[in-house]
Amino acid sequence: MTGIVWLASYPKSGNTWMRLLIANLDGEAEAPTDINALSKRRGIASSRELLDELTLLESGLLTDEEVDLLRPAVYCAWAAEIAGRDGGARQRAQPLPPRHFIKSHDAYTRLSDDRPLLGGAEAARGAIVIVRDPRDIAPSLADHRGCSIDEAIDLMSDPEAAQARSSRGQNRQLRQRLLDWSSHVSSWLDQNDIPVCPVRYESMLADAAGMLTRAMAFAGCPTTAEQVARAVRLSAFEALRRQEEAKGFAEARVGRRFFRRGEAGGWRAALSKDQVARIEGLHGPTMARLGYATTV
Repeated sequence: MTGIVWLASYPKSGNTWMRLLIANLDGEAEAPTDINALSKRRGIASSRELLDELTLLESGLLTDEEVDLLRPAVYCAWAAEIAGRDGGARQRAQPLPPRHFIKSHDAYTRLSDDRPLLGGAEAARGAIVIVRDPRDIAPSLADHRGCSIDEAIDLMSDPEAAQARSSRGQNRQLRQRLLDWSSHVSSWLDQNDIPVCPVRYESMLADAAGMLTRAMAFAGCPTTAEQVARAVRLSAFEALRRQEEAKGFAEARVGRRFFRRGEAGGWRAALSKDQVARIEGLHGPTMARLGYATTV
């Protein structure tokens, strides 16, 4: 069995919180994992540094399309490297090291030659797919990007949406095709290459311990109640906000907080009736599929 478990989500859906919950399963000390250590663990699929290192190429000289052609082989090589470091597939009672759980905001897409962009089953054992009510994503995404809520809704409805495009100079991350929100979610849930474990952000808020236990069991990493309780305690939003206030967070945009409220249902106060109707009109079927009740 290969070494990667994707932590897949549309931006601002709880991916970073899940990564920190998993990172805080490791160890016994009461000090939480440094939030800025996540990016040092080669833990992001869009890492330009990773592609350059594994291909011995300068990705900044390539187009986004040329980079995409290289990405499946990069993830397969990465998975082989992880498996070799760990002595191949293992049966163990301890959680896998955080390096096995890799963040991806990419939609699950295929290249023109039908290869999965993320390498398919050769690269990953499965994906934990984190979803969130799109009405709550919109104001969070707007705050993160420094744009209006209407502009965030535009992005979430754009079938050509992507982040970290290279059109205005080299971005520190590789381009990630997002598609529109509904297509992003469906791309992961409907693909047949690898198994998926859907996790609702709202369920994480209601029962972080239960969701973490279920996700880790899916990944083949059984945990103890003590490990999970510790991870949940050290990953509480108050603790994460204190860390960000004290030393910043490398994944936040300049001048913007990353860890905002950590709540569900805030859209009721943040969105206008027209904005709610627009989101529900565009994404109602996918919302219903995920159990999000609409107001219309």
